[in-house]
Amino acid sequence: MVRPRLPEDRMLVEQLRLQLGNIGSSVIPTILLALLLVWVLSNEANALAIRLWAGVTILMKLYLAWDAQRLLAMEISPEHARRLLRRKLVINAIDGAIWGSLAWAALGTTSVAGSVLVVAVLAGVAGSSMSSLAPIYPVFVVFGIAELGVLGAKLWTMDDPAYNGLAVAAVLYTAALLGQARNGSRAARRAIGLRFENHELIERLRVETEHAQAAQRVADEANQAKSRFLAAASHDLRQPIHAQGLFLEVLSRSKLSTDQYDALANARATWQASAEMLDTLLDFSRIEAGVVEPQMQVFALQPLLNKIENELAPQADAKGIVYRSRETHAAVRSDPALVALILRNLVSNAIRYTEEGGVLVACRARRAHVSLEVWDTGIGIERDQHDAIFREFHQLGNAERDRRKGLGLGLAIAQGLARALGQPLSLSSVPGRGSVFRVVLPLARAAVVEEEGGRPAAAAARSFDLHVLVIDDDESVRTGMRQLLMAWGCTCDTADSIEDAQALARAREPELVISDYRLRELRTGAEAIATLRAEFGYDLPALLITGDTAPQRLREARATGVPLLHKPVLPSQLYRAMMAVLAGRELDSSFAPLDMRRG
Repeated sequence: MVRPRLPEDRMLVEQLRLQLGNIGSSVIPTILLALLLVWVLSNEANALAIRLWAGVTILMKLYLAWDAQRLLAMEISPEHARRLLRRKLVINAIDGAIWGSLAWAALGTTSVAGSVLVVAVLAGVAGSSMSSLAPIYPVFVVFGIAELGVLGAKLWTMDDPAYNGLAVAAVLYTAALLGQARNGSRAARRAIGLRFENHELIERLRVETEHAQAAQRVADEANQAKSRFLAAASHDLRQPIHAQGLFLEVLSRSKLSTDQYDALANARATWQASAEMLDTLLDFSRIEAGVVEPQMQVFALQPLLNKIENELAPQADAKGIVYRSRETHAAVRSDPALVALILRNLVSNAIRYTEEGGVLVACRARRAHVSLEVWDTGIGIERDQHDAIFREFHQLGNAERDRRKGLGLGLAIAQGLARALGQPLSLSSVPGRGSVFRVVLPLARAAVVEEEGGRPAAAAARSFDLHVLVIDDDESVRTGMRQLLMAWGCTCDTADSIEDAQALARAREPELVISDYRLRELRTGAEAIATLRAEFGYDLPALLITGDTAPQRLREARATGVPLLHKPVLPSQLYRAMMAVLAGRELDSSFAPLDMRRG
């Protein structure tokens, strides 16, 4: 990419300012050097000439510093820059000649060492001037030629081959300095050009940012207008639809023919669909208006999952797909009503876009959080659509806007509610294979443990005084069981595999084992209990807990002869089961599963 060249006049202004800024730092060194030379080189033959040279040199440097400060304080216009350049050429030519005149004042009237000092000082001044004057190459050219030219002329007039050699060396040195100064001038011009380019980029970015902010303000205003329209439309449409519902109810109490009853049923179905759409619009309007205020509390997730399953599983049954929800003992701190609405929208969306396979609702513990996940085997979502599907009224595969597929607000509402809770809602999907939506909720520090009727399990008749070993491959279950058992006065070890359970049991022999039936690697809790009993005695009390409802799996669990409880287990059920097995009694029928949910 070729960068546009900076206009020459503008470049010259910056070169002048850069060069003028270098002058001030050389004032004190010049004065000290001049005084030093007067002290070292003066003798009866040259005292007047050297002192005169030192005075003129110091006055010239002070003038140059004053002039530079004056020019830097004013605005240098491009028109003034050309005149200023010509003036600087003349002044620096005079300054160079003044420095070179040191040779005429000292050489031939001082010692050999003094002569060497003079030549060295003039060479050093030329070298140091290169760095300060190089931003404008012609200025250094006139200074260097004037200084070293005057020096070379003096050396050449001295009747000594050595001095003549020094004159030639002065010429070569001047040529070398001019070459280096050219490179320095080019570097300075590039630096100035780059700086201006950066300034232009920053200015362009500022302008574009202002344009983007203006466009964002227009978009926000349009979005607010849309939200106000939706809210107003929802309110205004509710009135006639509410009246329509009343009239339909009155009509249903009239004597109608069979055809009229059929028409009435269709009208009621249409009215119900309209009412549901308006409710959805109202939810969206409340989110857009920012009036959703979460009411945080600690609650168990399992009752919520049961409620959603009871509501929506019939829809899955009607489509011939499987609805499953995994049991969980996790408790979270959030707003249960908003979490329920998020989950309801996600599950409804999953059922709507799944024709074969099924829908799974699961919870996964992630350190201090719980990932509430809705999996489906539906059509999947292309990667470039992941952001778009969360926009309001955006639907996949519904170009004809079939009202049976909703308004396209479900995911927008779910995302808005998740945002109101301050928790992320994410999506992973494989087109043609399905999708998973995840909302992350903070895990409660203590599990919610309630008795039937609202009494806490800790209010049981008495506390236990025994060591319990819990085996379960779900971390949240282990945590919940440990907290509950410790609240009952037990000490508790937890393991996620048979090998870990054996190691813990050898360190401290358990007085009761409670194991989940399904463990990792297709192993079972029955196998774990049998292994422990083989080592610690067949009279070791034990309980099995299962979330499976498949008939074959239930028969396998019961065939072990180990007392069996079914998830979700109420604390009161677990308490009574522990009391029974510790007393050597059989579990009565109160421990049988009361609700055969889907596996």
